[in-house]
Amino acid sequence: MSGSSGPIRAVVQRPLLRRLLRPVAAFGAVVVLGVAGFSSLGGVGVVDALFWLLDPTSIELHFQAHGGAETLTKGYAVVVLSGLVVTGLWIGETVFSAAFGGRIRTEFREMQIERTIDELDGHIIICGYGTFGKTVAWRLRDEGRDVVVIEQQDAEFQRAIDDDILAVQGDARREQVLRDAGVKRAATVVGAIDDSNANIQIAMGASQIAPTVRLVVRVGDGMYEALARRAGADEVIIPEVASAEQVTSTL
Repeated sequence: MSGSSGPIRAVVQRPLLRRLLRPVAAFGAVVVLGVAGFSSLGGVGVVDALFWLLDPTSIELHFQAHGGAETLTKGYAVVVLSGLVVTGLWIGETVFSAAFGGRIRTEFREMQIERTIDELDGHIIICGYGTFGKTVAWRLRDEGRDVVVIEQQDAEFQRAIDDDILAVQGDARREQVLRDAGVKRAATVVGAIDDSNANIQIAMGASQIAPTVRLVVRVGDGMYEALARRAGADEVIIPEVASAEQVTSTL
């Protein structure tokens, strides 16, 4: 259930650099045109022309002591400074959108999910959105039951969101994550992770927070059943046994 954000950061940075190429190139082009134009119109060196970009008032001071096309130079300065402002805003908007735009959407989505979960009562919490957890979640949802999934892995968590299922990202063995899923108001908690020990720990944590909640624990084999019962499980599921019984019944 552990996840790493390293690859995600790498994926985000490369598109950001590509998106910055055009506005940065446009900003550089305006600077080059501004320096070239000021040098030509005012007859000044590159350093003085760069200074005019930073402090346009120095243009008027220059023409007080020197002759030349003062009006044309001032008009050109207005155009150049406008270009710098526009391209600077373009760069800022690109950085802000890349750095915060996605996060803002994520925060808004999380706020909506939290508000919806806070209004639930008698729902079912499914810990783990692998094949087993996903199947249980879909069946319950099709029956009209309210379902909240707890999933730590990024891919599975996003898959639950894409499947239009309420989901909380985190380790279901942690008390705060269970509380975020509304365990105190839940009717049932299902330990559906492909890890018997983790599911038993989830059952123990959930029973301590909400002693009356019904606990369904998935385990890998029969040797864990007694341990799961002692942890408070009301029902223990062994998928292989359940599948075998289903096949037998069809035969």
